[in-house]
Amino acid sequence: MTKGYLALVLHLHLPYVRHPEYDQALEENWLFEAITETYLPLLLLLDGLAQDDIDFRLTLSITPTLAAMLGDPFLRYRYGNRLENLIELAAKETVRTRGSGFNGLAHFYHQRLLKLRDAYLNRYDRNLVQAFKHHQDLGRVEIVASAATHGYLPLLSAIPAAARAQVEIGVQEYQCLFNTRPRGFWLPECGFSPGVEEYLADQSIGYTILETHGITRAEPRPSYGVYAPVMCPAGVTAFGRDPESSRQVWSSVAGYPGDHDYREFYRDIAYELDREYLAPCIHPDGFRLDTGLKYYRITGQTECKKIYVPGRAERKAELHAENFIASRTRQIEQLAGIMDRKPLIVAPYDAELFGHWWFEGPIWLDFLLRKLSTQQTTLRPVTLSEYLEEYPVNQVASPSASSWGQSGSHETWIDESNDWIYPHLHQGARIMTRLAHRHTSAAGLTLRALQQAERELLLAQASDWAFMLHAHKMGEYAAQRTKAHLAQFIRLKDAIENRQIDERWLAMIECRDNIFPQIDINAFHC
Repeated sequence: MTKGYLALVLHLHLPYVRHPEYDQALEENWLFEAITETYLPLLLLLDGLAQDDIDFRLTLSITPTLAAMLGDPFLRYRYGNRLENLIELAAKETVRTRGSGFNGLAHFYHQRLLKLRDAYLNRYDRNLVQAFKHHQDLGRVEIVASAATHGYLPLLSAIPAAARAQVEIGVQEYQCLFNTRPRGFWLPECGFSPGVEEYLADQSIGYTILETHGITRAEPRPSYGVYAPVMCPAGVTAFGRDPESSRQVWSSVAGYPGDHDYREFYRDIAYELDREYLAPCIHPDGFRLDTGLKYYRITGQTECKKIYVPGRAERKAELHAENFIASRTRQIEQLAGIMDRKPLIVAPYDAELFGHWWFEGPIWLDFLLRKLSTQQTTLRPVTLSEYLEEYPVNQVASPSASSWGQSGSHETWIDESNDWIYPHLHQGARIMTRLAHRHTSAAGLTLRALQQAERELLLAQASDWAFMLHAHKMGEYAAQRTKAHLAQFIRLKDAIENRQIDERWLAMIECRDNIFPQIDINAFHC
């Protein structure tokens, strides 16, 4: 008999990176790695579960920026080239490693890449968003919406029109992609402050997910902590992240990904072999890029790593899936006796953990979903919409400000490294609101300039830039992107107000920053 529920949630997101002005763009490789290591393996996993008629449930968020990149013909073309180069390199490795202990792994990677290429080109016809939509249509996956460019809503909401536009455009993009209204909404970075739920309510969003203390510190205090949702006064249901299930999967120290049998992320042949041999997988400027061909396992806190053994890692992934189920079952059994409803464990993760950072993550997830369906009855996987269908009435409470960033606060996105961004973003939102109100009947070149101004402001608002500055990783690129979008926004504003729009320049940046082709300038309203 089912005693409780498990809601697994994967957040699929990358910042919008598209640079046709360069022959190769270093940062576009973020997308290419994610497709090869996370998105394609995840889709193949879902296909296998569906083919075997496994009664699984999984919730996904696919952000508009990621969806736009996955659907972009230019980026699809570049990804195809990158994949072909990796296949060629893997084939060379099967020759170079002949007679060594690495040869079996070289063949393993070569066959894996060939399988991924076949899936990308033939099974999915390069359309990964449609492939995910197919599983939602089958009824075992639920895809939720997210903000237009992953803007950090608690800080943008100083100018309500900015936060409202992020949510409204995100919902509009979802409808275009999936031909239905979203029931749930992923808050970028799980960022919440009182009032944010009202933007979701305006779009008839049913639920969202918060960091643990967003629920546990709600007023009044929730009776069941994070093991049942609360209803915000605005009518949106808020679920809380279970900290224990997060620790077991997230932590590279205490969690599964740090196991000694799993593949070592930081030992890639890109940094160990001659540049000439690795070409054309080397960036033209000389930067070495991860190839995904990694021959060692974690082994432990030592530089002397042992050879990776895929079969051994797969067996460990199965044991960890069983351990995860046993741990969640113990939680459910302890909670079931003290609650007036079946307890719910909400386990959200960044999707890129599965496959990219934790190579065996998709294998673990496959074992987990199969064993939940076939080997036990205590714990049943659900989507959050299914839970609300069973329990539509929940305690009314006002969640606390929270995020899943450093210290659970907003400080990751506003500190001494990045606080210079927000005065410009706030002023930009005021300007965009004024422009939208003054040009409600704009057409032709003026309308195009208004739409591009809105795109540039939205792209500047991405939470990713502030995060990179805070983490001191790719900070120069993040600052450059923020400043470039804001500068283009101001130039467009001046051109509109002075009625001197340079159509040639406008066409150039429309081509480069071409997200949201049907964008509505009325999204910025009071």
